[in-house]
Amino acid sequence: MPDFTMPSLGADMDRGTLTEWLVEPGDRVRRGDTVAVVETDKADIEVECFDDGVVDALLVRPGTSVPVGAPLARLTSPAAAPEPSRPAAPEPESSAPAGPPAPQREEAGRAPEHRPAATPLVRRLAEERGVDLDSVHGTGHDGRIVRADVERATRPASRPRVSPLARRLAGELGVDLGRVRGSGARDAVQPDDVRAVARTPRAPAEPRRRAAAPRRAAADKQAAMRRAIGELMARSKREIPHYYLGTTIDMDAATAWLRARNRELPVAGRLLPAALLLRASALAAREVPELNGHWLDGAFVQGDGVHVGIVTALRGGGLVTPTLRGADELSLDDLMAALKEMLVRARTGRLRGSELGDATITVTDLGDRGVESVTGVVFPPQVALLGFGGIVRRPWAVDGLLGVRPVVTATLAADHRATDGHTGARLLEAVDRLLQSPEEL
Repeated sequence: MPDFTMPSLGADMDRGTLTEWLVEPGDRVRRGDTVAVVETDKADIEVECFDDGVVDALLVRPGTSVPVGAPLARLTSPAAAPEPSRPAAPEPESSAPAGPPAPQREEAGRAPEHRPAATPLVRRLAEERGVDLDSVHGTGHDGRIVRADVERATRPASRPRVSPLARRLAGELGVDLGRVRGSGARDAVQPDDVRAVARTPRAPAEPRRRAAAPRRAAADKQAAMRRAIGELMARSKREIPHYYLGTTIDMDAATAWLRARNRELPVAGRLLPAALLLRASALAAREVPELNGHWLDGAFVQGDGVHVGIVTALRGGGLVTPTLRGADELSLDDLMAALKEMLVRARTGRLRGSELGDATITVTDLGDRGVESVTGVVFPPQVALLGFGGIVRRPWAVDGLLGVRPVVTATLAADHRATDGHTGARLLEAVDRLLQSPEEL
Protein backbone atom coordinates (compact mmCIF):
# COMPACT_ATOMS: atom_id res chain seq x y z
CA MET A 1 0.00 0.00 0.00
CA PRO A 2 1.19 3.62 -0.48
CA ASP A 3 3.64 5.19 1.96
CA PHE A 4 2.59 7.98 4.30
CA THR A 5 4.29 11.04 2.76
CA MET A 6 4.94 14.66 3.65
CA PRO A 7 1.70 16.41 2.61
CA SER A 8 1.42 19.75 0.87
CA LEU A 9 -0.14 22.08 3.43
CA GLY A 10 -0.41 25.15 1.24
CA ALA A 11 0.47 26.50 -2.18
CA ASP A 12 3.64 28.07 -0.78
CA MET A 13 4.94 24.94 0.97
CA ASP A 14 7.92 23.15 -0.57
CA ARG A 15 9.07 21.21 2.50
CA GLY A 16 8.22 20.72 6.15
CA THR A 17 9.87 19.60 9.37
CA LEU A 18 8.57 16.51 11.16
CA THR A 19 8.49 17.56 14.81
CA GLU A 20 6.64 14.70 16.50
CA TRP A 21 5.36 11.19 15.81
CA LEU A 22 2.02 10.32 17.42
CA VAL A 23 2.29 6.63 16.45
CA GLU A 24 4.88 3.86 16.72
CA PRO A 25 5.71 0.82 14.56
CA GLY A 26 2.98 -1.76 15.02
CA ASP A 27 0.18 0.75 15.63
CA ARG A 28 -2.99 0.28 13.63
CA VAL A 29 -4.24 3.52 12.10
CA ARG A 30 -7.43 4.47 10.37
CA ARG A 31 -8.14 7.09 7.72
CA GLY A 32 -8.41 10.44 9.51
CA ASP A 33 -6.27 9.46 12.52
CA THR A 34 -3.73 12.13 13.49
CA VAL A 35 -0.34 10.45 13.19
CA ALA A 36 2.28 13.22 13.19
CA VAL A 37 2.95 16.91 13.79
CA VAL A 38 4.64 18.86 10.99
CA GLU A 39 6.12 22.34 11.30
CA THR A 40 5.77 24.66 8.32
CA ASP A 41 6.96 28.24 8.00
CA LYS A 42 3.58 29.35 9.36
CA ALA A 43 2.40 26.87 11.99
CA ASP A 44 2.62 23.45 13.59
CA ILE A 45 0.09 21.20 11.85
CA GLU A 46 -1.43 17.93 13.04
CA VAL A 47 -1.28 15.62 10.01
CA GLU A 48 -3.83 12.86 9.43
CA CYS A 49 -3.39 9.50 7.74
CA PHE A 50 -5.20 9.00 4.42
CA ASP A 51 -5.33 5.19 4.53
CA ASP A 52 -6.22 2.37 6.92
CA GLY A 53 -3.22 0.24 7.78
CA VAL A 54 -0.53 -0.75 10.23
CA VAL A 55 2.61 1.34 10.79
CA ASP A 56 5.44 -0.90 9.60
CA ALA A 57 8.32 1.60 9.96
CA LEU A 58 8.95 5.26 10.70
CA LEU A 59 11.32 6.50 8.00
CA VAL A 60 12.06 10.03 9.27
CA ARG A 61 13.31 11.12 12.70
CA PRO A 62 11.67 14.07 14.48
CA GLY A 63 13.46 17.31 13.69
CA THR A 64 14.16 16.34 10.07
CA SER A 65 13.19 18.70 7.24
CA VAL A 66 11.98 16.87 4.13
CA PRO A 67 10.40 17.97 0.84
CA VAL A 68 6.71 17.61 0.06
CA GLY A 69 5.97 14.10 -1.18
CA ALA A 70 8.90 12.44 0.61
CA PRO A 71 7.97 9.18 2.42
CA LEU A 72 7.63 9.61 6.19
CA ALA A 73 6.39 6.16 7.19
CA ARG A 74 5.76 2.76 5.62
CA LEU A 75 2.29 1.27 6.06
CA THR A 76 1.11 -2.28 5.51
CA SER A 77 -2.37 -3.61 4.94
CA PRO A 78 -4.22 -4.30 8.23
CA ALA A 79 -5.28 -7.69 6.89
CA ALA A 80 -1.69 -8.71 6.18
CA ALA A 81 -0.16 -7.49 9.45
CA PRO A 82 -0.29 -9.57 12.65
CA GLU A 83 -1.37 -7.92 15.90
CA PRO A 84 1.88 -6.42 17.26
CA SER A 85 3.21 -7.01 20.75
CA ARG A 86 4.20 -3.60 22.01
CA PRO A 87 7.18 -3.10 24.31
CA ALA A 88 6.55 -1.61 27.73
CA ALA A 89 5.85 2.08 27.44
CA PRO A 90 7.96 4.59 29.41
CA GLU A 91 6.56 6.22 32.51
CA PRO A 92 4.46 9.29 31.65
CA GLU A 93 5.92 12.68 32.51
CA SER A 94 3.01 13.77 34.66
CA SER A 95 2.68 13.01 38.33
CA ALA A 96 -0.76 11.41 37.91
CA PRO A 97 -1.39 8.63 40.46
CA ALA A 98 -1.04 5.10 39.31
CA GLY A 99 -4.33 3.72 38.09
CA PRO A 100 -5.64 0.16 38.10
CA PRO A 101 -4.11 -2.39 35.74
CA ALA A 102 -4.59 -1.62 32.07
CA PRO A 103 -7.76 -3.12 30.64
CA GLN A 104 -7.59 -6.02 28.22
CA ARG A 105 -7.73 -5.36 24.49
CA GLU A 106 -11.07 -5.34 22.79
CA GLU A 107 -12.61 -8.68 22.07
CA ALA A 108 -12.17 -9.84 18.51
CA GLY A 109 -15.92 -9.89 17.90
CA ARG A 110 -16.49 -6.30 18.87
CA ALA A 111 -17.50 -4.11 15.93
CA PRO A 112 -14.89 -1.43 15.26
CA GLU A 113 -17.45 1.31 14.89
CA HIS A 114 -18.27 1.03 18.63
CA ARG A 115 -14.70 1.97 19.62
CA PRO A 116 -14.39 5.56 20.85
CA ALA A 117 -12.62 7.70 18.23
CA ALA A 118 -9.03 8.27 19.39
CA THR A 119 -5.52 8.13 17.93
CA PRO A 120 -3.22 5.19 18.74
CA LEU A 121 -1.15 7.45 21.01
CA VAL A 122 -4.21 8.44 23.02
CA ARG A 123 -5.29 4.79 23.30
CA ARG A 124 -1.86 3.85 24.62
CA LEU A 125 -1.94 6.69 27.15
CA ALA A 126 -5.35 5.50 28.34
CA GLU A 127 -4.00 1.96 28.76
CA GLU A 128 -1.02 3.22 30.76
CA ARG A 129 -3.26 5.19 33.12
CA GLY A 130 -6.04 2.64 33.40
CA VAL A 131 -8.66 4.86 31.78
CA ASP A 132 -11.71 3.29 30.13
CA LEU A 133 -12.18 5.29 26.93
CA ASP A 134 -15.87 4.37 26.85
CA SER A 135 -16.32 6.57 29.93
CA VAL A 136 -14.36 9.57 28.55
CA HIS A 137 -16.12 12.48 26.88
CA GLY A 138 -14.20 13.51 23.76
CA THR A 139 -13.67 17.23 23.16
CA GLY A 140 -11.93 16.92 19.80
CA HIS A 141 -13.39 17.20 16.29
CA ASP A 142 -16.55 15.06 15.88
CA GLY A 143 -16.25 13.90 19.51
CA ARG A 144 -12.77 12.45 19.05
CA ILE A 145 -10.96 11.72 22.34
CA VAL A 146 -7.74 13.72 22.58
CA ARG A 147 -4.79 13.50 24.99
CA ALA A 148 -6.17 16.28 27.21
CA ASP A 149 -9.38 14.29 27.76
CA VAL A 150 -7.42 11.29 29.08
CA GLU A 151 -5.24 13.54 31.22
CA ARG A 152 -8.33 15.17 32.72
CA ALA A 153 -9.64 11.73 33.65
CA THR A 154 -6.47 11.02 35.68
CA ARG A 155 -5.29 14.48 36.74
CA PRO A 156 -5.09 15.08 40.50
CA ALA A 157 -7.28 17.86 41.78
CA SER A 158 -4.21 19.94 42.70
CA ARG A 159 -2.60 19.84 39.26
CA PRO A 160 -3.12 23.11 37.36
CA ARG A 161 -4.95 23.07 34.04
CA VAL A 162 -2.82 24.53 31.23
CA SER A 163 -3.92 25.43 27.71
CA PRO A 164 -1.77 23.95 24.89
CA LEU A 165 -0.55 27.38 23.78
CA ALA A 166 0.32 28.35 27.37
CA ARG A 167 2.32 25.15 27.77
CA ARG A 168 4.19 25.86 24.52
CA LEU A 169 4.89 29.47 25.53
CA ALA A 170 6.18 28.33 28.91
CA GLY A 171 8.71 26.10 27.15
CA GLU A 172 9.77 28.88 24.76
CA LEU A 173 10.11 31.52 27.49
CA GLY A 174 11.66 29.26 30.13
CA VAL A 175 8.78 29.74 32.57
CA ASP A 176 8.15 27.17 35.31
CA LEU A 177 4.41 26.46 35.20
CA GLY A 178 4.51 25.86 38.95
CA ARG A 179 5.06 29.62 39.38
CA VAL A 180 2.06 30.59 37.23
CA ARG A 181 -1.35 31.38 38.70
CA GLY A 182 -4.11 30.66 36.19
CA SER A 183 -6.74 33.29 35.35
CA GLY A 184 -8.97 31.10 33.19
CA ALA A 185 -11.97 28.95 34.00
CA ARG A 186 -11.27 26.72 37.02
CA ASP A 187 -7.90 28.49 37.39
CA ALA A 188 -6.66 27.24 34.01
CA VAL A 189 -3.33 28.75 32.98
CA GLN A 190 -3.69 30.96 29.88
CA PRO A 191 -0.98 32.34 27.54
CA ASP A 192 -1.26 35.83 29.10
CA ASP A 193 -0.56 34.31 32.54
CA VAL A 194 2.68 32.82 31.22
CA ARG A 195 3.66 36.09 29.52
CA ALA A 196 3.04 38.00 32.76
CA VAL A 197 5.40 35.71 34.68
CA ALA A 198 7.98 35.91 31.88
CA ARG A 199 7.96 39.72 32.15
CA THR A 200 8.51 39.62 35.94
CA PRO A 201 12.20 40.26 36.78
CA ARG A 202 14.01 37.43 38.51
CA ALA A 203 17.21 37.74 40.52
CA PRO A 204 19.30 34.88 39.10
CA ALA A 205 20.77 35.72 35.70
CA GLU A 206 21.33 32.14 34.59
CA PRO A 207 17.63 31.24 34.07
CA ARG A 208 17.27 34.30 31.83
CA ARG A 209 20.24 33.18 29.77
CA ARG A 210 18.74 29.72 29.44
CA ALA A 211 15.48 31.27 28.23
CA ALA A 212 17.24 33.34 25.57
CA ALA A 213 17.67 30.42 23.17
CA PRO A 214 13.93 29.58 23.02
CA ARG A 215 13.17 33.28 22.48
CA ARG A 216 15.66 33.41 19.62
CA ALA A 217 14.07 30.27 18.15
CA ALA A 218 10.63 31.92 18.36
CA ALA A 219 12.00 35.05 16.66
CA ASP A 220 13.57 32.93 13.91
CA LYS A 221 10.25 31.14 13.36
CA GLN A 222 8.43 34.47 13.16
CA ALA A 223 10.97 35.71 10.59
CA ALA A 224 10.50 32.52 8.55
CA MET A 225 6.72 33.04 8.60
CA ARG A 226 7.03 36.63 7.41
CA ARG A 227 9.39 35.50 4.66
CA ALA A 228 6.96 32.78 3.51
CA ILE A 229 4.01 35.20 3.46
CA GLY A 230 6.07 37.78 1.57
CA GLU A 231 7.21 35.25 -1.02
CA LEU A 232 3.66 34.02 -1.67
CA MET A 233 2.28 37.55 -1.97
CA ALA A 234 5.16 38.59 -4.25
CA ARG A 235 4.45 35.58 -6.45
CA SER A 236 0.78 36.52 -6.53
CA LYS A 237 1.42 40.10 -7.60
CA ARG A 238 4.07 38.99 -10.09
CA GLU A 239 2.04 36.24 -11.79
CA ILE A 240 -1.60 37.29 -11.39
CA PRO A 241 -3.04 40.30 -13.28
CA HIS A 242 -5.31 41.55 -10.52
CA TYR A 243 -8.47 43.58 -10.89
CA TYR A 244 -10.35 45.09 -7.96
CA LEU A 245 -14.01 45.90 -7.31
CA GLY A 246 -15.86 47.23 -4.27
CA THR A 247 -19.40 47.89 -3.12
CA THR A 248 -21.23 49.06 0.01
CA ILE A 249 -23.95 46.73 1.31
CA ASP A 250 -26.92 47.78 3.45
CA MET A 251 -26.85 45.50 6.53
CA ASP A 252 -30.02 46.76 8.22
CA ALA A 253 -32.06 43.62 7.46
CA ALA A 254 -29.14 41.32 8.31
CA THR A 255 -28.32 42.91 11.68
CA ALA A 256 -31.98 43.11 12.72
CA TRP A 257 -32.49 39.44 11.91
CA LEU A 258 -29.26 38.55 13.72
CA ARG A 259 -30.38 40.31 16.91
CA ALA A 260 -33.73 38.53 16.85
CA ARG A 261 -32.15 35.17 16.13
CA ASN A 262 -29.57 35.49 18.91
CA ARG A 263 -32.29 36.21 21.48
CA GLU A 264 -33.52 32.66 20.83
CA LEU A 265 -30.09 31.03 21.19
CA PRO A 266 -27.93 30.23 24.22
CA VAL A 267 -24.92 32.50 24.65
CA ALA A 268 -22.48 29.82 23.47
CA GLY A 269 -24.47 29.26 20.28
CA ARG A 270 -25.05 32.86 19.22
CA LEU A 271 -24.17 33.92 15.70
CA LEU A 272 -21.61 36.56 14.78
CA PRO A 273 -21.95 38.87 11.76
CA ALA A 274 -18.88 37.12 10.30
CA ALA A 275 -20.95 33.94 9.94
CA LEU A 276 -23.55 35.78 7.82
CA LEU A 277 -20.85 37.27 5.61
CA LEU A 278 -19.10 33.93 5.22
CA ARG A 279 -22.34 32.08 4.43
CA ALA A 280 -23.35 34.70 1.85
CA SER A 281 -19.88 34.51 0.28
CA ALA A 282 -20.04 30.71 -0.01
CA LEU A 283 -23.50 30.75 -1.61
CA ALA A 284 -22.44 33.56 -3.97
CA ALA A 285 -19.37 31.55 -5.03
CA ARG A 286 -21.68 28.63 -5.85
CA GLU A 287 -23.82 30.97 -7.98
CA VAL A 288 -20.79 32.37 -9.82
CA PRO A 289 -18.55 29.29 -10.26
CA GLU A 290 -16.21 31.15 -12.63
CA LEU A 291 -14.57 32.63 -9.52
CA ASN A 292 -14.57 29.44 -7.47
CA GLY A 293 -11.59 27.31 -8.44
CA HIS A 294 -7.95 27.39 -9.53
CA TRP A 295 -5.80 28.62 -12.40
CA LEU A 296 -3.74 25.56 -13.38
CA ASP A 297 -1.56 24.93 -16.45
CA GLY A 298 -2.82 28.03 -18.22
CA ALA A 299 -6.53 27.37 -17.73
CA PHE A 300 -9.25 27.77 -15.11
CA VAL A 301 -10.36 24.61 -13.30
CA GLN A 302 -13.65 24.92 -11.43
CA GLY A 303 -13.60 23.68 -7.83
CA ASP A 304 -15.27 20.41 -6.85
CA GLY A 305 -17.14 22.31 -4.12
CA VAL A 306 -17.05 25.63 -2.35
CA HIS A 307 -14.07 25.36 0.00
CA VAL A 308 -13.52 28.73 1.67
CA GLY A 309 -10.09 29.76 2.93
CA ILE A 310 -10.41 32.01 6.00
CA VAL A 311 -7.53 34.42 6.62
CA THR A 312 -6.69 34.12 10.33
CA ALA A 313 -4.30 36.28 12.34
CA LEU A 314 -2.11 34.35 14.78
CA ARG A 315 -1.59 35.67 18.31
CA GLY A 316 2.17 35.71 17.94
CA GLY A 317 1.94 37.53 14.61
CA GLY A 318 1.56 36.32 11.05
CA LEU A 319 -1.27 34.69 9.13
CA VAL A 320 -2.58 31.25 8.37
CA THR A 321 -5.50 30.37 6.08
CA PRO A 322 -7.41 27.27 7.17
CA THR A 323 -10.05 25.91 4.82
CA LEU A 324 -13.73 25.37 5.62
CA ARG A 325 -14.65 22.63 3.16
CA GLY A 326 -18.13 22.51 1.67
CA ALA A 327 -19.02 25.84 3.28
CA ASP A 328 -22.04 26.30 0.99
CA GLU A 329 -23.56 23.05 2.27
CA LEU A 330 -23.41 23.98 5.98
CA SER A 331 -26.34 25.53 7.79
CA LEU A 332 -25.67 28.89 9.38
CA ASP A 333 -25.52 27.33 12.87
CA ASP A 334 -23.17 24.55 11.72
CA LEU A 335 -20.98 27.05 9.89
CA MET A 336 -20.71 29.20 13.05
CA ALA A 337 -19.73 26.18 15.15
CA ALA A 338 -17.16 24.99 12.60
CA LEU A 339 -15.73 28.50 12.28
CA LYS A 340 -15.30 28.88 16.06
CA GLU A 341 -13.61 25.49 16.39
CA MET A 342 -11.29 26.12 13.46
CA LEU A 343 -10.20 29.56 14.67
CA VAL A 344 -9.44 28.24 18.15
CA ARG A 345 -7.26 25.47 16.70
CA ALA A 346 -5.53 27.90 14.35
CA ARG A 347 -4.67 30.31 17.15
CA THR A 348 -3.46 27.58 19.51
CA GLY A 349 -1.30 25.83 16.90
CA ARG A 350 -3.52 22.75 16.62
CA LEU A 351 -4.65 22.89 13.00
CA ARG A 352 -4.99 19.61 11.10
CA GLY A 353 -3.50 18.94 7.70
CA SER A 354 -6.96 18.43 6.20
CA GLU A 355 -7.81 22.02 7.14
CA LEU A 356 -5.07 23.53 4.99
CA GLY A 357 -4.85 23.77 1.23
CA ASP A 358 -7.43 23.12 -1.51
CA ALA A 359 -9.40 26.33 -0.83
CA THR A 360 -11.30 27.41 -3.93
CA ILE A 361 -11.89 31.01 -2.79
CA THR A 362 -10.63 33.05 0.18
CA VAL A 363 -12.45 35.43 2.52
CA THR A 364 -10.73 37.98 4.75
CA ASP A 365 -12.76 39.87 7.38
CA LEU A 366 -11.07 42.66 9.32
CA GLY A 367 -14.23 44.16 10.73
CA ASP A 368 -13.36 43.21 14.30
CA ARG A 369 -10.20 45.34 14.02
CA GLY A 370 -12.10 48.53 13.16
CA VAL A 371 -11.10 48.46 9.49
CA GLU A 372 -13.76 49.80 7.10
CA SER A 373 -12.44 48.15 3.93
CA VAL A 374 -9.72 45.74 2.88
CA THR A 375 -8.19 45.22 -0.58
CA GLY A 376 -6.71 41.75 -0.63
CA VAL A 377 -4.25 39.78 -2.73
CA VAL A 378 -5.34 36.59 -4.49
CA PHE A 379 -3.83 33.38 -3.06
CA PRO A 380 -2.50 31.37 -6.03
CA PRO A 381 -3.67 29.11 -7.57
CA GLN A 382 -7.07 30.57 -6.57
CA VAL A 383 -8.57 33.29 -8.72
CA ALA A 384 -10.57 35.39 -6.22
CA LEU A 385 -10.50 36.84 -2.70
CA LEU A 386 -13.43 38.56 -0.97
CA GLY A 387 -12.75 41.15 1.72
CA PHE A 388 -15.07 42.66 4.34
CA GLY A 389 -14.56 45.63 6.63
CA GLY A 390 -16.48 46.44 9.78
CA ILE A 391 -20.21 47.11 9.93
CA VAL A 392 -20.53 50.86 10.50
CA ARG A 393 -23.46 53.27 10.68
CA ARG A 394 -23.57 55.74 7.79
CA PRO A 395 -26.09 58.09 6.16
CA TRP A 396 -28.02 55.97 3.66
CA ALA A 397 -30.94 56.76 1.36
CA VAL A 398 -33.81 54.26 1.07
CA ASP A 399 -36.76 55.01 -1.23
CA GLY A 400 -35.68 58.63 -1.43
CA LEU A 401 -35.48 59.08 2.34
CA LEU A 402 -32.17 59.69 4.08
CA GLY A 403 -31.44 57.88 7.32
CA VAL A 404 -28.62 56.26 9.27
CA ARG A 405 -28.19 52.54 8.66
CA PRO A 406 -25.53 49.86 9.25
CA VAL A 407 -23.47 49.17 6.13
CA VAL A 408 -20.42 47.08 5.25
CA THR A 409 -17.86 47.55 2.49
CA ALA A 410 -17.22 44.40 0.43
CA THR A 411 -14.28 44.18 -1.96
CA LEU A 412 -13.15 41.65 -4.53
CA ALA A 413 -9.64 40.97 -5.80
CA ALA A 414 -9.69 38.63 -8.81
CA ASP A 415 -7.50 37.15 -11.55
CA HIS A 416 -8.00 38.82 -14.94
CA ARG A 417 -6.82 35.65 -16.71
CA ALA A 418 -9.90 33.79 -15.47
CA THR A 419 -12.57 36.51 -15.49
CA ASP A 420 -13.12 40.21 -15.89
CA GLY A 421 -15.03 42.91 -14.05
CA HIS A 422 -18.48 41.87 -15.27
CA THR A 423 -18.15 38.43 -13.65
CA GLY A 424 -16.68 39.92 -10.49
CA ALA A 425 -19.60 42.35 -10.26
CA ARG A 426 -22.02 39.41 -10.42
CA LEU A 427 -20.32 37.87 -7.38
CA LEU A 428 -20.59 41.05 -5.29
CA GLU A 429 -24.17 41.52 -6.47
CA ALA A 430 -25.00 38.00 -5.28
CA VAL A 431 -23.43 38.65 -1.86
CA ASP A 432 -25.50 41.83 -1.51
CA ARG A 433 -28.76 40.13 -2.55
CA LEU A 434 -28.25 37.21 -0.19
CA LEU A 435 -27.60 39.49 2.79
CA GLN A 436 -30.92 41.27 2.17
CA SER A 437 -32.71 37.98 2.97
CA PRO A 438 -30.78 36.69 6.01
CA GLU A 439 -33.58 34.33 7.03
CA GLU A 440 -32.84 32.30 3.87
CA LEU A 441 -29.12 31.91 4.55
